[in-house]
Amino acid sequence: MASRILLRTCKTIQLARINAPMRLPQRALAAGKGIPTDEEQAAGLERRIMQSLKKGKDPYSIFKPKHYAGTRADPHIVPSTQNKRIVGCLCEEDNTQIVWFWVHEGKPQRCPSCGSHYQLIHHDLPH
Repeated sequence: MASRILLRTCKTIQLARINAPMRLPQRALAAGKGIPTDEEQAAGLERRIMQSLKKGKDPYSIFKPKHYAGTRADPHIVPSTQNKRIVGCLCEEDNTQIVWFWVHEGKPQRCPSCGSHYQLIHHDLPH
């Protein structure tokens, strides 16, 4: 007798669940706000990069560098966080040997092999 009552109770509960309107959990974005943009979703380092890009800065040298002539009047720019940096120059297009030399802050310096000029510019990172 008890098993019949238990079985009948389970069937009525299942029927009530099937017939009842099902409430779906509401998403946070479905409240009329829409999908967040990349700027709204970014955090940490990515957010700092996006904010500096909006200001027109290139914080981590993401963009292709500008082309310089390499003359004394228009030297190749070498960004650095220190007051000196080692530079490798491929003097000719098909050359397989790299000429390494130090570039110090201040006046432009010449490559000892080909004569191209390089100038070190101090570059601060945004963090």
